[in-house]
Amino acid sequence: MSDSTLGMLLFAFGGFAGAMNLVPSKGVRGWAYETWWLTYITIGLVICPPIICAFTVPHVWDVIASAPAHVVCRSVGFGMMWGVGALTWGLMIRYLGFGLGQTLGCGLCAALGVLLPPIFKGEAATLVATPGALVVLAGVIGSLAGIVVVGLAGKSKEDELPLEEKKKAIADFDFKKGLLMTLLAGVFSAGMNYGLQGADVVEKAAVEAGASDTWRGMPVVMMVLWGGYAVEASWCLFRNWRNGTFGDYLKFSPRNYLCCASIGGIWVMQFVGQKCGEPLLGNLKYISFGVVMASRVFFSTFLGVFLGEWKGVCARTRWLLVAGTLLLLASFAAMTLGAR
Repeated sequence: MSDSTLGMLLFAFGGFAGAMNLVPSKGVRGWAYETWWLTYITIGLVICPPIICAFTVPHVWDVIASAPAHVVCRSVGFGMMWGVGALTWGLMIRYLGFGLGQTLGCGLCAALGVLLPPIFKGEAATLVATPGALVVLAGVIGSLAGIVVVGLAGKSKEDELPLEEKKKAIADFDFKKGLLMTLLAGVFSAGMNYGLQGADVVEKAAVEAGASDTWRGMPVVMMVLWGGYAVEASWCLFRNWRNGTFGDYLKFSPRNYLCCASIGGIWVMQFVGQKCGEPLLGNLKYISFGVVMASRVFFSTFLGVFLGEWKGVCARTRWLLVAGTLLLLASFAAMTLGAR
């Protein structure tokens, strides 16, 4: 197996984790939304990253301390930007469902998060530097088109199904609220990739400290996630205070804690997969975020079908869904071949 193929598979693994992480939330009982959200992000964003770093990056705290202050602040700052997007991401899923919500959110997030970082870093020429790079770029554009087609299938479903049918699969379905949350989630969530791609000096220091190329990005993941946690935790605590739900934490529930731990553990794997796969792509590592997002859409589509969110739709909607899914697969294959 070539390095590029392995890298793409790691990105796809990240997308799978991103698509599936919120599924265990359906098992949470008796806790307010903000309570289980704070519990899961504490596990996924605060506890998991340093544990991963402890096993993969020697002297990780020295590595981070050696970085210029502006690099650390930038990574944390972009993480805070992503934190705003993450808050609205959960609401987007609440109002649109896993299938349609993940599709629209990932499409906008991928469009902003994939192509802008190379441009901001003055590396736009790498997008068209070689025939392989052109094929990869075509694959990126194709994946965005696939996301759009799946989104059109979602809009078609919205037009044809009565509200009562939508609410059978998605209890709080509200397309207008969901669309607003999608806009906020997509724009702000792109901050994740800006942070992940903006700390090369930290990755270099990790390798010099003894980390392998595969794991060199883990300190960057940790810095970005901790920035996001500061925003999300503040919001959750405010909601606990306003809604009087602090008592939820005193309701010891092994089931709820297990579900939240599952959400957090699965969730962090999407960015572990992304950063582990990037060294295998060399100068084409900028596509990592796009592949992760496209994979999230691909797997979210199947998840939505499995959960009954597309049940009862007409033939046109089904064909749009199939066409978008096949376009995503073809784009994934093109990016894999172009990256060889």
